[in-house]
Amino acid sequence: MELTPIVNEQEWQQARDALLVKEKELTHARDAIAAERRRMPRMLVEKEYELDGPDGRVSLLDLFEGRRQLIIFFYEPGVSGWPEKGCPGCSMVADQRAHPAHLNARDTMFAHVSRAPQEDIQRLQEKMGWEHIPWYTVIDDFDKDFGVGEWHGTNVFLRVGDRIYRTYFVDGRGDEAVGSTFSCLDIAPLGRQEDWEDSPEGYPQGDSSWWRRHNEYESDPPPLPLDDETLIAADEHARSAAGSAT
Repeated sequence: MELTPIVNEQEWQQARDALLVKEKELTHARDAIAAERRRMPRMLVEKEYELDGPDGRVSLLDLFEGRRQLIIFFYEPGVSGWPEKGCPGCSMVADQRAHPAHLNARDTMFAHVSRAPQEDIQRLQEKMGWEHIPWYTVIDDFDKDFGVGEWHGTNVFLRVGDRIYRTYFVDGRGDEAVGSTFSCLDIAPLGRQEDWEDSPEGYPQGDSSWWRRHNEYESDPPPLPLDDETLIAADEHARSAAGSAT
């Protein structure tokens, strides 16, 4: 094993400053990709899907719990010791999930889905301390229809009234980076909804005053910078334009 060189403080700082330039370039590149992602076209979800949850049968619309954005991680149930342990890779992804209160404050819901039965899911949730993550059982072609026939993947959806649109998908190593509050919001169609972001004209934006400690949102909820009427009107305009184009 060959360790890195030993240097003095000045030399170390020079090396750090040189690397920082590249790190900032990477940060700016991620911001640019997120901006491009917010401009991706949407796909209307026309098929009705149902899933089993801890309280019974639910629809895909129910998974939003009234919020506008929904991020779903498809968790593979069938490998490496299931149902006692679950997939090691998927479990590592589940372990790094952001506290849901931060996502909820940006009108975003996060959920897991799997083909595993609810009794196995609930036992694993309790064992691993994942009770804060809603987890549903796939009972139709929901996973296959959205690019996750096996292993894992993350799909993102936008709700406009009762209409649901698919806005983004990532799998493979792309799932590794999805876990923190901000990495989740960066794949959401409306983004972080902060004024420094490069978003399409009219998108909701404000400052970072929405940030709270996770136990403070309920007593001091931040205002959402977008109302339903504005979103629905924008969707109707886009639908009309799409109809005219065809």
